[in-house]
Amino acid sequence: MRKPLIAGNWKMNKTPSEAKTFAEQLKSSQMSQNVEVLVCPPFTALCKVIKVLKGTNIKVGAQNMHWETKGAYTGEISAEFLLDAGCQYVILGHSERRQYFGETDETVNKKMLTALKVGLKPIMCVGEHLSEREAGKTFEVIKRQIEGGLANITSLENVVIAYEPVWAIGTGKTATPEQADEVHAFVRENISKKYGNETANQIRILYGGSVTPENVDNLMAKPNIDGALVGGASLKLDAFLRLINFTPK
Repeated sequence: MRKPLIAGNWKMNKTPSEAKTFAEQLKSSQMSQNVEVLVCPPFTALCKVIKVLKGTNIKVGAQNMHWETKGAYTGEISAEFLLDAGCQYVILGHSERRQYFGETDETVNKKMLTALKVGLKPIMCVGEHLSEREAGKTFEVIKRQIEGGLANITSLENVVIAYEPVWAIGTGKTATPEQADEVHAFVRENISKKYGNETANQIRILYGGSVTPENVDNLMAKPNIDGALVGGASLKLDAFLRLINFTPK
């Protein structure tokens, strides 16, 4: 049985003091115990949020990392830094990283290998642009990203995959539950071919792309959708709690 994961990607939002206040409010809120909850603050807020949430069931992750563990990489953060700070997860290959900062399947793979080696759980993002979907290349793109990102990785025990159609991120457009589940099923099928049915049945595949309190129930009702990687709706306490306490229908 795959435990749903609701992950909040705060992106470049919330100062350390704002993040601390939000974490305190989240900590004292009522939420489903049948859902794993994760928040991913900016680097500057990680330590404060981790301190507030220590001893709770709420996990903390980072939004990115470098594939090297140390060295002359000005402005970068290593997996070891994140682990020592208390992070358990890290988001890798988000479409905004690919689009604005030149990340490729190769660099995502290097980061995946390092994250797993040091003991972080990576959430590897995949997704197609609108032009690729309209050209009928969705599955081709997803297959390439899956194969490239997971190259030389023998175990997916600590890996989470997030399908985020680029055309739905921050646009207000959302893939229909049927469209999302179709891609999730395709990802699971490809995992099965390489890693076997047991791994395919165990790996969690999240949906991301304008997930809201209004559509979360229908998305989570689909058999291959195991949670959500949420941007905007994770910044407001009431909205994020509604996502955590979803009711599939």
